[in-house]
Amino acid sequence: MVIRVRVIPNAKENDVVGRVGSTVRLKVAAPAIDGRANNELCKFLADFFEVRPRSVKIVRGEKGREKTVEIEGRPEEELRYVMESIP
Repeated sequence: MVIRVRVIPNAKENDVVGRVGSTVRLKVAAPAIDGRANNELCKFLADFFEVRPRSVKIVRGEKGREKTVEIEGRPEEELRYVMESIP
């Protein structure tokens, strides 16, 4: 499953803010220095979708706030169900 993510770095804690259309907005506690926010983002998405951390890959936008992320490791229907639970 491929999703679009808008990252808000330097937050107090990792959290899902919501969805705007097909883009998921996430707060990440790590700063956007040396890829720390990207690592934290992948770990958070792995926990949120209940997959292994290596099953989450940033496909596009590694240095920007808007990213395209590929998530594998579970059937597509289950990932869509988790995605639809985001308000």
